Amino acid sequence: MKCKQEEIKKECSCTYPGCPRKGKCCECVKHHRQNNELPACFFPENVEKNYDRSAELFCQLNLK
Repeated sequence: MKCKQEEIKKECSCTYPGCPRKGKCCECVKHHRQNNELPACFFPENVEKNYDRSAELFCQLNLK
């Protein structure tokens, strides 16, 4: 399977400046799992911007 990194990068919701994992979902998930976090794409835009990617915050959100 060919990685669609450039395609994914355009849609990536991470707002962290200079993120070396932008568009590299496998690396992103691994990084955040190691830190008991979730990637930016799991959070609404207004919540993602605060850079708190904790699993605790995600569980507190009332997502529909």
